[in-house]
Amino acid sequence: MKVLLDIKDNKATHLLEVLKGLSYVKAKTISNEKALLMEEIKEAVEELKLVRQGKLKGIPAKQLLDEL
Repeated sequence: MKVLLDIKDNKATHLLEVLKGLSYVKAKTISNEKALLMEEIKEAVEELKLVRQGKLKGIPAKQLLDEL
């Protein structure tokens, strides 16, 4: 199982030390940019699910490309 935690900087160091002390846990830090990218991708996937369920209206790909 993978878990992404958002922890205040002043508390993160202590928690990481505890996690690294557990033989069954692999802990590594990621950059804020990577965390933001992961969150944006997660939101995009959720929006896609809503579009497929008909709960949200999508836009045609041509219109999306024209806006770029």
